[in-house]
Amino acid sequence: MSVPNSRPNSRPNSRRWRPLVALVPALLAVGLLPAAGAGAARPACEGQRLRVPGAERLVSHCLDDLTTTGTEPLGLTKREDFDKLQALNTVNPSHVPGIQLDGYFPDTSTTNTNNGWNHDSQFVIRLPEHWNGGLVVAGPPGTRRQYANDQIISDQVLAKGFAYAATDKGNTGPELYKDGDKPGDAIMEWHLRVAQLTVAAKQVAAKHYGKAPTRTYAAGLSAAGYLVRWQLEHFPQLYTGGIDWNGLLLTRDEPNLLTNLPPALRAYPRFAKGEPGAAEAMYAEGYPKGSEDLWQAHYYTLWDSLQRTIREELDPDYDGAAQGGTPLCHEGTGAGCDTDYDYASRPDSVHDAVERVSLTGRITRPLITIQGTYDVLLPITRTGDVYDRMVNDAGRGDQHRYYRIDNGTHTDGFYDIAPKIVRPMQPCFNAAFDDLVAWTTHGATPPPSHTVPMPTGNTTIGCTL
Repeated sequence: MSVPNSRPNSRPNSRRWRPLVALVPALLAVGLLPAAGAGAARPACEGQRLRVPGAERLVSHCLDDLTTTGTEPLGLTKREDFDKLQALNTVNPSHVPGIQLDGYFPDTSTTNTNNGWNHDSQFVIRLPEHWNGGLVVAGPPGTRRQYANDQIISDQVLAKGFAYAATDKGNTGPELYKDGDKPGDAIMEWHLRVAQLTVAAKQVAAKHYGKAPTRTYAAGLSAAGYLVRWQLEHFPQLYTGGIDWNGLLLTRDEPNLLTNLPPALRAYPRFAKGEPGAAEAMYAEGYPKGSEDLWQAHYYTLWDSLQRTIREELDPDYDGAAQGGTPLCHEGTGAGCDTDYDYASRPDSVHDAVERVSLTGRITRPLITIQGTYDVLLPITRTGDVYDRMVNDAGRGDQHRYYRIDNGTHTDGFYDIAPKIVRPMQPCFNAAFDDLVAWTTHGATPPPSHTVPMPTGNTTIGCTL
């Protein structure tokens, strides 16, 4: 059923996920119950017998290796989903036998073409043969899809014995803002899809292994780090804890993504021309000295596209009937140009839309945050530092550890273009995840929040928090 929309930027209706809102209390309750038949012996591979609660379509695969090494040759992951999120020479674990379940929940949007399905709300669930009783749930960074974390998270946690589940967040790609009836709808769906999959994955694991997971962790990079924070603020009963890697920040006022990016879009072209004062303008907006070699790639591949996508989602009236803005429009173009966007001057309705999807800092489960000091997509002084203060101001500081990783940048793929100034953060994610597990399982308190210095020697193989 379509909902009338008088706004000039009317979007097609994709709101069959709305019933999820009403179902969340019931989903949360179900997710905490053990499955029927707990304790019964299970065969080593029973993929064809498993069902994912609420799924509209499901395909199962019994595999010799659930990691990227095993799934990529079989077409059971997509390199384009995870491309350039990890440094090229990273050695990942492999040879983890088990079951992979691919499917989707009911939805009417069709931005995700994985598996030839042209259907959103796709998911993947991986159940290792040798299970440690835990589950890790993730969403993808940016506008990517359900296999985005296969190298950086799935491979890592499967090798430790955790089951793994990931969602596409319910909408993908640079036009995800078309999914919804009003500003913020597409982002709100992200949160509900993560909760939905968490509940379903718990039930699948309980059915398969004969007992419910004893520990469930939310994990994610960038936009998915934002999802981790949201889940621990709003659906904490689903999780034991979470790990947030370079998480995006949205708040009603400054700073947020819509205030971080326009200054960079304005100043960088002047910097590239060598104009006086341009570098200082970048530094003043949080883009750190020493990171200059990363700016050009971010200008052409990330700053502009992310700004336009999120701005269109939360403030569609800015460019009138146009959708998605004008790529790389020049400073001074004026109304409708995202380079000239000024969030502070936008109407209260825009700030209300951003508030709807904003974080509060009121986590009620343990959370470890890692962020690179050379993150030039989400500058650390405008994101991680701010969220840490929000958590402390909310009185939840004892539940949070925040590690600023010297010379880490937004994604490890940038290590390959600037190895002399950037360190890969994958080893720090692995170390932080181990600390989170020890904290929530054995009560081993992690080190206090601090800045992790750049190590001497090989930065690709280890990280001590």
